Amino acid sequence: MSNAQLTAIVLVLLLLVGLAQLLGYLFLKLRQPKVVGEILAGVVVGPALLGRLPFMAHLFEDARRPGHILTFVYWLGLLLLMFLSGTEMQQLFGRGERRAVSWLIVVGTGTPFVLGLAFGPHLISPSMAGPHGNRLSLIIILAVGVAVTSVPVVSKIFADLKILHTRFARLVLGVAVLEDIVLWLALAIATAVAGTTTLQPWQLFSHLLVTVAYFVVGLTIAPRVVKRVNTARWNAFAQQSPTGYVIAVLLAYCAVAGALDVNLVFAAFLAGFAVVHRKRRIFADAVEAISNVSFAFFIPVYFAVVGLKLDLVRGVSLPMIAVFIVGTCAIKVMSVSLAGRLAGFRGLELINLGITTNARGGPGIVLASVAFDTGIISSKFYTTLVIAAVLTSQLAGAWLDYVLRKGWLLLRSDAQEIAPRISNEDLSAA
Repeated sequence: MSNAQLTAIVLVLLLLVGLAQLLGYLFLKLRQPKVVGEILAGVVVGPALLGRLPFMAHLFEDARRPGHILTFVYWLGLLLLMFLSGTEMQQLFGRGERRAVSWLIVVGTGTPFVLGLAFGPHLISPSMAGPHGNRLSLIIILAVGVAVTSVPVVSKIFADLKILHTRFARLVLGVAVLEDIVLWLALAIATAVAGTTTLQPWQLFSHLLVTVAYFVVGLTIAPRVVKRVNTARWNAFAQQSPTGYVIAVLLAYCAVAGALDVNLVFAAFLAGFAVVHRKRRIFADAVEAISNVSFAFFIPVYFAVVGLKLDLVRGVSLPMIAVFIVGTCAIKVMSVSLAGRLAGFRGLELINLGITTNARGGPGIVLASVAFDTGIISSKFYTTLVIAAVLTSQLAGAWLDYVLRKGWLLLRSDAQEIAPRISNEDLSAA
């Protein structure tokens, strides 16, 4: 690689990460999800705006070549995002929330997913399919797109609004955590069957079996083994360099997945799920260190490249976007409202739960990225999924902010948790 080529790469990364951080900061100031600003950074330098300039067009056309370092940084950002999302899966909800979470998972998530599978054959069209997309993989992607809820974006919204301690937050995050495990498995199956028209039935079955087995082992046996290795006396690597050890666990999971022809995205997710050890603070500190670097550089670049891939000139279908967003939002909100009613919630509580769990954020964008990069969906459907993830996240953040500014309770039971907190803050201020 020549000095000129290396300089071009540095300029591209500088532009993407700088603009992503700047627009992300501005969106936070506007009380909007930071991820929206990061994606917009890619749109700004993409073919719709700055990419029209001759110098910029040549620079980014070269940068998007397969095998280019920008592609590697993009994938590394995605793997780190999934890894950190996996570490969030260790959050548990109390026994008091189990009944409500069960209803919200079975009815609130199950209904949209089943409806997506049932009506998917009648809704998919050739314009939604990518070069490796087939009927089954497209139906699964559509069903997951309807049902998915964002853990990172929703938790960030809760933190910004200072309601992370409430029962409402615990319920929504508990649902999102369990929901993501099931939906990532469904996405893993979709990628396994994508482009399998040349495979024999037994080859397809073995591929699916390996994918499902890897996922099940990664959720059950592997975490126990990793935790034993974490605390072993002979594990000098973990004792001397906890951060390096955690990264090694991530790479090991990915290496095994690659050898088994399983998508590395799910390997990163399972590595994050396994590596967290509550009794060992050094691993929590290591994950925090990785998180700081990832969210400072790699993940913003990933989301910026997501925006860069959006073809807002030829890859937009307004009817597809409108129908998908309106239809999927209606199904998700009504399903969650029904589940909430069965769990004992009423009135405004149902609206709050429905709108918040409809936020698709990061997982919705990852769904679009994985499906697009594996050739399952077209650029038009990719743009539709990304825009749906962005708009539903913005709606959730704006609605919760509005409810809190009005002085309304997200859940009636939160009054017992919010009142003492406010009183303590008032006493401290006095």
